[in-house]
Amino acid sequence: MNTLVKCRHIPVLALLPLLGFAHRGNAQSSWLLGGELGMSIVSGGGSSNAGFQIGPLGEVIFNKNFAVGSEFTINSQAGTPVVWVNYFKYYFKVTGSKIRPYADGGFLLDFVASGPYFGLLFGGGANFWLARDMYIPADIQLGPIFGDPTAFDFAITTGVRFEIP
Repeated sequence: MNTLVKCRHIPVLALLPLLGFAHRGNAQSSWLLGGELGMSIVSGGGSSNAGFQIGPLGEVIFNKNFAVGSEFTINSQAGTPVVWVNYFKYYFKVTGSKIRPYADGGFLLDFVASGPYFGLLFGGGANFWLARDMYIPADIQLGPIFGDPTAFDFAITTGVRFEIP
Protein backbone atom coordinates (compact mmCIF):
# COMPACT_ATOMS: atom_id res chain seq x y z
CA MET A 1 0.00 0.00 0.00
CA ASN A 2 2.84 2.39 0.79
CA THR A 3 4.33 1.84 -2.70
CA LEU A 4 1.01 2.80 -4.35
CA VAL A 5 0.89 6.07 -2.44
CA LYS A 6 4.41 7.03 -3.59
CA CYS A 7 3.74 6.11 -7.25
CA ARG A 8 0.53 8.12 -7.33
CA HIS A 9 2.48 11.40 -6.83
CA ILE A 10 5.03 10.84 -9.61
CA PRO A 11 2.86 12.39 -12.40
CA VAL A 12 2.34 15.53 -10.31
CA LEU A 13 6.08 15.86 -9.73
CA ALA A 14 6.74 15.44 -13.45
CA LEU A 15 4.46 18.42 -14.20
CA LEU A 16 6.22 20.87 -11.86
CA PRO A 17 8.81 22.05 -14.47
CA LEU A 18 5.98 22.72 -16.96
CA LEU A 19 4.11 24.79 -14.40
CA GLY A 20 7.19 26.95 -13.89
CA PHE A 21 7.61 27.44 -17.66
CA ALA A 22 3.98 28.43 -18.13
CA HIS A 23 4.21 31.09 -15.40
CA ARG A 24 2.98 34.48 -16.61
CA GLY A 25 6.34 36.10 -15.81
CA ASN A 26 8.11 33.84 -18.32
CA ALA A 27 5.57 34.29 -21.13
CA GLN A 28 7.13 36.28 -23.96
CA SER A 29 4.44 36.16 -26.60
CA SER A 30 3.02 39.03 -28.61
CA TRP A 31 0.55 39.52 -31.43
CA LEU A 32 1.31 40.88 -34.89
CA LEU A 33 -1.76 42.18 -36.75
CA GLY A 34 -2.03 43.94 -40.07
CA GLY A 35 -2.82 43.75 -43.73
CA GLU A 36 -1.05 42.94 -46.93
CA LEU A 37 -1.17 44.08 -50.52
CA GLY A 38 0.76 42.57 -53.37
CA MET A 39 0.96 40.71 -56.63
CA SER A 40 0.44 37.01 -57.23
CA ILE A 41 1.33 34.98 -60.32
CA VAL A 42 -0.21 31.52 -60.70
CA SER A 43 1.21 29.27 -63.44
CA GLY A 44 -0.19 25.92 -64.45
CA GLY A 45 -1.76 24.02 -67.32
CA GLY A 46 0.31 25.88 -69.89
CA SER A 47 -0.78 29.38 -68.86
CA SER A 48 0.02 32.05 -66.30
CA ASN A 49 -2.37 34.37 -64.55
CA ALA A 50 -1.25 37.51 -62.67
CA GLY A 51 -3.32 39.55 -60.28
CA PHE A 52 -3.38 41.67 -57.17
CA GLN A 53 -4.11 40.35 -53.69
CA ILE A 54 -5.23 42.08 -50.54
CA GLY A 55 -6.24 40.89 -47.08
CA PRO A 56 -5.76 40.80 -43.31
CA LEU A 57 -3.22 38.75 -41.36
CA GLY A 58 -2.43 37.89 -37.80
CA GLU A 59 0.22 35.93 -35.97
CA VAL A 60 1.32 35.06 -32.48
CA ILE A 61 5.05 35.42 -31.80
CA PHE A 62 6.47 33.12 -29.12
CA ASN A 63 9.83 33.83 -27.45
CA LYS A 64 10.52 36.61 -30.02
CA ASN A 65 11.67 34.04 -32.61
CA PHE A 66 8.89 31.54 -33.39
CA ALA A 67 5.49 32.50 -34.76
CA VAL A 68 2.29 30.89 -35.95
CA GLY A 69 0.09 32.92 -38.25
CA SER A 70 -2.83 33.05 -40.64
CA GLU A 71 -3.65 35.19 -43.68
CA PHE A 72 -6.84 35.59 -45.68
CA THR A 73 -6.49 37.16 -49.13
CA ILE A 74 -8.78 38.00 -52.02
CA ASN A 75 -7.11 37.84 -55.43
CA SER A 76 -7.99 39.49 -58.74
CA GLN A 77 -7.07 36.53 -60.98
CA ALA A 78 -9.74 34.81 -63.08
CA GLY A 79 -12.38 33.32 -60.79
CA THR A 80 -11.46 35.74 -57.97
CA PRO A 81 -9.77 33.15 -55.75
CA VAL A 82 -9.94 33.56 -52.00
CA VAL A 83 -6.89 32.08 -50.26
CA TRP A 84 -6.52 31.11 -46.62
CA VAL A 85 -2.88 30.55 -45.56
CA ASN A 86 -1.63 29.14 -42.23
CA TYR A 87 2.10 29.15 -41.52
CA PHE A 88 4.96 28.69 -39.10
CA LYS A 89 7.58 31.43 -39.05
CA TYR A 90 11.08 31.84 -37.61
CA TYR A 91 12.48 35.33 -36.99
CA PHE A 92 16.27 35.61 -37.20
CA LYS A 93 18.12 37.78 -34.67
CA VAL A 94 20.13 40.65 -36.12
CA THR A 95 22.04 42.34 -33.31
CA GLY A 96 21.76 46.12 -33.33
CA SER A 97 19.26 46.26 -36.20
CA LYS A 98 15.56 47.10 -36.32
CA ILE A 99 15.09 44.89 -39.39
CA ARG A 100 13.51 41.52 -38.52
CA PRO A 101 14.23 38.94 -41.29
CA TYR A 102 12.26 35.69 -41.28
CA ALA A 103 11.67 32.39 -43.05
CA ASP A 104 8.29 30.70 -43.12
CA GLY A 105 6.36 27.79 -44.49
CA GLY A 106 2.87 26.43 -44.30
CA PHE A 107 -0.21 25.32 -46.13
CA LEU A 108 -3.07 27.04 -47.94
CA LEU A 109 -6.60 26.46 -49.09
CA ASP A 110 -7.43 28.11 -52.41
CA PHE A 111 -11.17 28.65 -52.86
CA VAL A 112 -12.09 29.08 -56.52
CA ALA A 113 -15.27 28.31 -58.47
CA SER A 114 -14.03 24.82 -59.43
CA GLY A 115 -13.46 23.85 -55.79
CA PRO A 116 -11.10 24.36 -52.88
CA TYR A 117 -7.52 23.24 -53.51
CA PHE A 118 -4.73 22.45 -51.06
CA GLY A 119 -1.28 23.97 -51.50
CA LEU A 120 2.06 24.54 -49.81
CA LEU A 121 3.88 27.86 -49.51
CA PHE A 122 7.46 28.59 -48.48
CA GLY A 123 9.34 31.84 -48.42
CA GLY A 124 10.58 34.65 -46.30
CA GLY A 125 11.16 38.31 -46.04
CA ALA A 126 11.76 41.00 -43.48
CA ASN A 127 9.79 43.41 -41.33
CA PHE A 128 11.26 46.90 -41.56
CA TRP A 129 10.75 49.06 -38.47
CA LEU A 130 8.78 52.23 -39.20
CA ALA A 131 7.63 53.48 -35.81
CA ARG A 132 7.05 52.09 -32.33
CA ASP A 133 5.53 48.57 -32.79
CA MET A 134 4.83 49.27 -36.50
CA TYR A 135 6.54 47.48 -39.40
CA ILE A 136 6.45 47.51 -43.20
CA PRO A 137 7.10 43.99 -44.56
CA ALA A 138 8.70 42.79 -47.77
CA ASP A 139 7.60 39.21 -48.37
CA ILE A 140 8.10 36.55 -51.06
CA GLN A 141 6.14 33.28 -51.10
CA LEU A 142 6.14 30.40 -53.57
CA GLY A 143 4.83 26.87 -53.77
CA PRO A 144 2.53 24.38 -55.50
CA ILE A 145 -1.26 24.36 -55.44
CA PHE A 146 -2.54 20.84 -56.01
CA GLY A 147 -5.54 21.22 -58.29
CA ASP A 148 -6.65 20.22 -61.75
CA PRO A 149 -4.16 21.09 -63.18
CA THR A 150 -1.55 21.53 -60.47
CA ALA A 151 -0.37 25.14 -60.43
CA PHE A 152 2.58 27.03 -58.98
CA ASP A 153 2.00 30.23 -56.99
CA PHE A 154 4.51 33.07 -56.66
CA ALA A 155 3.56 36.11 -54.55
CA ILE A 156 5.34 39.35 -53.65
CA THR A 157 3.60 41.39 -50.96
CA THR A 158 4.00 44.32 -48.63
CA GLY A 159 1.64 46.03 -46.20
CA VAL A 160 1.64 47.20 -42.64
CA ARG A 161 1.98 45.22 -39.41
CA PHE A 162 1.42 46.28 -35.82
CA GLU A 163 2.94 44.39 -32.89
CA ILE A 164 0.81 44.20 -29.75
CA PRO A 165 3.01 43.21 -26.79
